[in-house]
Amino acid sequence: MKIFKKAICLVLVLVTTSLAFGQNSKGDRKAHKEKIKAMKVSYITEKLNLTSEEAEKFWPIYNEYDAKSDAFRKGMRKTHKQEANIDEMTDADVEKMIHSINDIRQKELNLQKEYLVKFKSVLPIKKVAKLYKAEHGFKRNLLKKIKNHQGKGGRNYPGPPPH
Repeated sequence: MKIFKKAICLVLVLVTTSLAFGQNSKGDRKAHKEKIKAMKVSYITEKLNLTSEEAEKFWPIYNEYDAKSDAFRKGMRKTHKQEANIDEMTDADVEKMIHSINDIRQKELNLQKEYLVKFKSVLPIKKVAKLYKAEHGFKRNLLKKIKNHQGKGGRNYPGPPPH
């Protein structure tokens, strides 16, 4: 059963990665995003040691959560772009911006609370805790890889983070 699960994960990662690489335009954001997503799926699956039954129930919920979280991140990026011009903004506009940031953070926290309940409905609580740790570890390793790669003169995404 474990071999079967790992084989399925490997096939999924290979298919997704090959689709991402199949697009020839260098710097294609969508291809990079798909590649990163495939690596994240692989990383989380390995760290959580999901059974096939757990994976079948977990991934649709996680993908929904990740899409909603991504919307919040986009909102934060948009709001933070305004911060570059704080000195040129009125006090009222700055206050409005700060309230907007806090509102986004509160909505994101509410989303995390909502999905904690959903994750617990399909995974044991220890695996839910491992999920949060795996997400953090994936981001940390990804940023480290990007930093190391950029230090060597490269611009493109360097590859999977170490496990």
